[in-house]
This record gives sequence, C-alpha cells and structure tokens, in this order.
Amino acid sequence: MKGLLEGVYAGEIRAIARMMSLAEGAQRPVRDALGEIYRRAGRAHVVGLTGSPGSGKSTLVGALTRAVRKSGRKVGIVAVDPSSPFSGGAILGDRIRMTDLATDKGVFVRSLATRGNLGGLASASLDTVDILDAAGFDLVLIETVGVGQDEVDIARAAHTVVVVSAPGLGDDVQAIKAGVLEIADIHVVSKADRPDANKTASDLNAMLGLGLGRRDQGSWSVPVICTSAETGEGVRGLGSAIDSHGIHLSNSGERERRQHEIAEMRVLKIAENMVRGRVEQEREASLRTMFDDLTSRRLDPHSAARKLLQDLNLVF
Repeated sequence: MKGLLEGVYAGEIRAIARMMSLAEGAQRPVRDALGEIYRRAGRAHVVGLTGSPGSGKSTLVGALTRAVRKSGRKVGIVAVDPSSPFSGGAILGDRIRMTDLATDKGVFVRSLATRGNLGGLASASLDTVDILDAAGFDLVLIETVGVGQDEVDIARAAHTVVVVSAPGLGDDVQAIKAGVLEIADIHVVSKADRPDANKTASDLNAMLGLGLGRRDQGSWSVPVICTSAETGEGVRGLGSAIDSHGIHLSNSGERERRQHEIAEMRVLKIAENMVRGRVEQEREASLRTMFDDLTSRRLDPHSAARKLLQDLNLVF
C-alpha cells in the first residue's frame, strides 16, 4: 500500500486507477490509505456539473476539458452513470463520449456507477476526487447523473456548481424549478445553436433577477452562459467563469465555508453507508423473521426499524 500511495502522489496512471478501484471496496487497509490521501488533498478546484438527462453534460465536459488543457492544467473527470436496478451494472456511456481524451496524459477519466445511491453521486465519488487531487490534478470535474429537482448532492460536494440546461426538452422552465435553480454558481444553456436557446437563457436571467438564485453568493453575480459543444461557442467563456468563481471563493472566504459543508456531507454519507452495510449483512439471517412479521402485519414498519437499530446498537 505504501508503494501504491507513492505512485498516486507521483501521478502514475496505473497507481491512480488501482487506488480508485480499491476505494470502491473501502476495506480497512484502504480506508487508512484514503485517510492519508485526504490529508494530502485540498488543492484542486472541484467543479460539479449537473442538470436534466439529455442536457448535454458529457459533451460539454469534453469540450471544457479540451479548453482548460490549453492552459497546461491537468484535468480529472469523475463521470457518474446510473446503475441497473437489477444487475447493478452501468453502461458508462460518459467514457464512450470522451474517448478522444484518452491519449492526453494530462486528463484522467473515471466512470463510476451510482449503485443505488440517490442524489446524483456514487458513494466513492469524493474519494475519487481526493485521489485525483493528491495526484496533482488542478481541476476536477464531477459530472452527475441526470438529476431532478431535489437530487442535488453535488451542491454540497463541489466548490463550484454548474447547472446545465438544454432548450426544447418539453418544459421551458425545467431548470428554473427551485431545487436546481438555487444550487447553481454558473448556469449554462447548452446546444446554443438551437433557435430556442435564447428563450431558455432569458427565462433563467429573469428568475435570477427576481432573487431566486443561491442565497450564499455574496458579491458573486451568477452568470448565464450559452454554449455549443458542436461549434465551441461559449466554452472558453465557461472556463473563464469557473476560474473567476474560484478566485471569488478564495478572496471572499467562501471556499473555507464550502469545504466545511463538503466535510459535513461526507461524514454523514459514510455513516449512512456503514449502517446500510450492517443492515445488508443482517438481512439473510435475523431480519428474515422480522420481514415475515411485517408481511403478516404482526409488526409495523416504524417498530421494526427501531428494533433493527436497537439490535445493531444504534439507538441510545
């Protein structure tokens, strides 16, 4: 494990990939190693990109990465794909869309399956971010699965949140709905070459003008940027806006507050996963009788849940 950590810190691709695979298993020796990596991380600018399915997030991530690479910075990409509810597998289509980046040694793409996790993120997402951070990547992009109004974990997992909206998805205000509008530091209207893109941008600007955006922005004015991955329109402007927001976070002290939010969210998520893991271990044995009692209605769900936590020594 020591040699593997040294490889990660040196930016060795095989070591990075191996550590990421181990992080998804999260056995005890790996958790200790991830603790070491966490203490070495904290320098990268973490950017989350989220939005409705079909909004063009993956294509935009590819175009943005190519633009950022022209400045010489290294870019890590954590692309989260939805899992099958039956097999647990995922198509990992994001990696397919980014095959042209595979030969660039300054880019590392990692696809993760959600494996049933809600909120648009996989459970190992932020461990993967730490590994890329410790390996010397300057910018880490997290692309979430397509999310709805309240599946917005990315708002507490990234320094800068970019919400991507596409025109013509059947609802002109689909990105203006409260849960998504309020998490954005930057709004992007993708597929700007389409004739109805300007209307979507106007709707967003109108809502922001009414003060319906994020409440913790301070002096930051949330921009609405129209982009087209096909023509390259607006991509450099998006990169500049991300850099400007990073500077704003540092100068205003907001970055430290967001780091605190990220830390809080991670602890609670890890604790939640630990409890879920314990429940899964008990399912085949002691829980079978409990579920039989529930099915026959000799026991109600609230009492069953409390008994389960008591049996796991989790109710004090």
